[in-house]
Amino acid sequence: MQSLTPQQANRLKKRAATGSVCLAITLTIIKTFGVIFTGSLSVLSSMIDSLADLFASSITYVAVRYSSKPASVKHRYGFGKAESLSALVQSAFVAGSGIFVMYDGITRFMSPEKEISADTGIFVMLLSLGLTFILISYQKYVARRTHSQAIEADSQHYAVDIITNISIILTLLVVKYFQIYWFDTLTAFLISAYLLFNAYRLAQKAIDMLMDKELDDDIREKIEKIVLSSEHTQGLHDLRTRDLGGVYMFEFHLELDGNLPLYKAHDYCDEVENNLLKEYPNAQIIIHQDPAGLPEKRLDTVLQK
Repeated sequence: MQSLTPQQANRLKKRAATGSVCLAITLTIIKTFGVIFTGSLSVLSSMIDSLADLFASSITYVAVRYSSKPASVKHRYGFGKAESLSALVQSAFVAGSGIFVMYDGITRFMSPEKEISADTGIFVMLLSLGLTFILISYQKYVARRTHSQAIEADSQHYAVDIITNISIILTLLVVKYFQIYWFDTLTAFLISAYLLFNAYRLAQKAIDMLMDKELDDDIREKIEKIVLSSEHTQGLHDLRTRDLGGVYMFEFHLELDGNLPLYKAHDYCDEVENNLLKEYPNAQIIIHQDPAGLPEKRLDTVLQK
């Protein structure tokens, strides 16, 4: 699949973020009516989750627009990490929503509801399920093409909605045909537990990027393979990688023949850089030239101690 230019990636991300906000508003309105006419705690939990999605999607929209700004004099690495901040705020809001639903679930276990309009609830959740599935399909496509953490985080919210919507539909069927009203409360409690787990995962990933965690081992191995495949390369050390928010940054020391003229060494570095850009077109690459075999204090050695 052909790589996107930064402009194309930004357009895709903005469309996905706009669609997310529009769907969140629609689902919140639909589920609010569902809560009023059903009295179901599981539908209420889903409505609160949609409110969380609306808040999160709004943050995502702002973050995507901000992160797509070009680098400036004072922000020379760009603004990509705004997406990580967005994901971190989203995780906090999702966790708060989960705690609220769990608290309400405990309360209803102590004083269970006796009447729930299951038919209305089932209709509301089926409609929500269809609309959510359409958005997720598009978000997955955008996240895959752009490597946007904010869009991926937003997509995970709606992926949870798919699971919760199906579970709520099954719950309402149990309530309708078997009159087991506490089952509705149990489902809401389980959904809130899943929300808390999902919030933890989102926060962990966002913190990893903000703390400049190294990229996955398979990416690092691919970088080393590309660099060492050059006929002029005699070694590679002190490789450091990080994600700037959908844009990778690589920094390493390239070992070359110490007797090379500076112009020739520069040409060989350009060759290595171009080979890397074929695999990672939007990457930012910093290469430090070292004479091969030069004894020096290396980061690789320090980190292994």
